[in-house]
Amino acid sequence: PPFCNNGKGRRSLLRACGWVFFGEGRAHSFLSSQPASGLFREGRSRGVWKRNPVAMASGVKVCDEVVTCFNNMKVRKACAKGEAMKRKKAIMLILNNAKDHIILDDKRQILMGDVQQGVIKDPFEHFMAMFSNDHCCYALYDANYETKESKKEELIFIHWSPDGASIKEKLIYASSKEAVTKKFVGVKHEWQVNGFDELADIHSLAAKLGSDIVAIEQRQL
Repeated sequence: PPFCNNGKGRRSLLRACGWVFFGEGRAHSFLSSQPASGLFREGRSRGVWKRNPVAMASGVKVCDEVVTCFNNMKVRKACAKGEAMKRKKAIMLILNNAKDHIILDDKRQILMGDVQQGVIKDPFEHFMAMFSNDHCCYALYDANYETKESKKEELIFIHWSPDGASIKEKLIYASSKEAVTKKFVGVKHEWQVNGFDELADIHSLAAKLGSDIVAIEQRQL
């Protein structure tokens, strides 16, 4: 996984996630703390890590309000001015205290009305400030961008897994991501980000959205 470090820390994460090391015709399973009979240590052997298909997901569920909010963001239809102003441009999703449901973080969101009225002058700058260096989350951002031919507006799903978050938190967010993406039908763009340097790089965002992009949120590339 992208959040792994080298050495023991990396191997511990891989073990917890249920990855398997394949090398020189043999395999070392890290699905459990006890290697299976006949399997060898990674050591200095050359090989590749592969996800063990029997590794289970977290079992975390997505709250209905998350799906409703997503559907409102996805469908850009003509509506009353008041409703259009309430439409979300960005939302944050977090695990509840019981760690069994993914919910909306009502304190961290951007409304289209705040952008249109100039309350938020730079939506992407404001969006970046919503992330924490100590905790993971998911985010959905409605990106406005321009190609050489036209202007576009598309949703991008972001999995935020910063270096400052605990290993346990990184693992549960990594294993719960699929539960969210299955609900977000039609979202074509996905971006895993592990630090503010990467998040602030507008070119990295452009690469996730497609080719021939010349501007994002009125920022010229």
